[in-house]
Amino acid sequence: MYTCAVIRQYPSAGEGESGAGAAVLAKKEGYDVFVSDMSRIADKYKKMLDDHGIVWEEGHHTEENILNADEIIKSPGIPETAPMVTKAVEKGIPIISEIEFAGRYTHSKMICITGSNGKTTTTSLIYHIFKAAGYDAGLAGNIGNSLALQVAEDPHEYYIIELSSFQLDNMYDFRADIAILLNITPDHLDRYDFKMQNYVDAKMRIIRNQTKDDAFIYWADDPIIKRELEKYDIQAIQYPFSELKEKGVIGYIEEGQYKIEQPEPFNMEQESLSLTGKHNIYNSLAAGIAANVAGIKKENIRKSLSDFPGVEHRLEKVCMVRGVQYINDSKATNVDACWYALEAMKTKVILIIGGKDKGNDYEPIKPLVREKCSGIVYLGADNQKLHDNFDDMGIPVRDTHSMKECMQACYEMAQPGETVLLSPCCASFDLFKNMEDRGEQFKELARNL
Repeated sequence: MYTCAVIRQYPSAGEGESGAGAAVLAKKEGYDVFVSDMSRIADKYKKMLDDHGIVWEEGHHTEENILNADEIIKSPGIPETAPMVTKAVEKGIPIISEIEFAGRYTHSKMICITGSNGKTTTTSLIYHIFKAAGYDAGLAGNIGNSLALQVAEDPHEYYIIELSSFQLDNMYDFRADIAILLNITPDHLDRYDFKMQNYVDAKMRIIRNQTKDDAFIYWADDPIIKRELEKYDIQAIQYPFSELKEKGVIGYIEEGQYKIEQPEPFNMEQESLSLTGKHNIYNSLAAGIAANVAGIKKENIRKSLSDFPGVEHRLEKVCMVRGVQYINDSKATNVDACWYALEAMKTKVILIIGGKDKGNDYEPIKPLVREKCSGIVYLGADNQKLHDNFDDMGIPVRDTHSMKECMQACYEMAQPGETVLLSPCCASFDLFKNMEDRGEQFKELARNL
């Protein structure tokens, strides 16, 4: 029997969602399956595996069992340098992602979204449009349920999939019917040997295997995307968008109108868009074009773009305390995301920044920090790099090492009419379980100030 090993190494927000889903699909398709998790498997996933008769282990990897597999489905969280991965590569065992595996067993339409920033918002917005229009759609990838589990037990006609660079790394034959590339800015460089091109190459895999029947939607003004497109023989129909009308783009804002020229002309008042801020113009354009390409009726697109509620942990207004607005932007795990958050602020800001640094260069946000911030609160296990970058800017700073300590500092520093903004620029794993945990702690403590 063809054997398949599913391996994980680090805790994730889903605590094993993709791994368990891949295992269930593999079992259904006749594989002999073994699941190995270096961390703890959540109880609900243990039950799922047990119910399907799948052998699993947690807290360690049994090398013999893993390296005996014909194929390995790897968690995106495991780097290529992990010992088990390097041993598998040396032995010539193919290593793929859950998305790659699931794609083999479905003929559904795949709408795939990647980018350094805006992925979750754009993916959620597209899903909102499809569902509101009555389309049979599933949400998968970095958000939603495991694609593999949906393919196995709850299939859909369309899948709206958020893809990280880590997932794209281990995708080979998978094809996106509609591929969306929002932007490419430095992120996760610690995972890519601190070489930007390695990260860029991963993002560009979104167009891999596309044909003339597919669509490629991208931000035309991104300098890295512009440069990279010259290297590729792109087969898909291209739908570039920009903030303003310019030669070659089919989606833009013009005189207060949100406009899409192709494949079907579409327009609406910019003021009617539910999402605000410059970065959300790009997200709304990408989503609208994707819906247009999929043939969704204009009235449905228009309604959904205007009533979308937004995404948790992304510029989420939490509460007002003593005239101070608290905003949760815990999803801002890189410098560029923080830049967009600061750019959208209309008041003076107490900025909460810090966490597990991913090779960040903080220079791009310093002009906005000078302009917008009346105080900075560092929140991390080790804040030395933040001290080195921001202490000499003449802005009051506080050093904190827990969310409780951080929120007390914010409460003391913020004046009525100001905003406390959690937009950390960093991953969360130094002090928190994940980005969601960081955001939830922020919200709970803000509401109890």
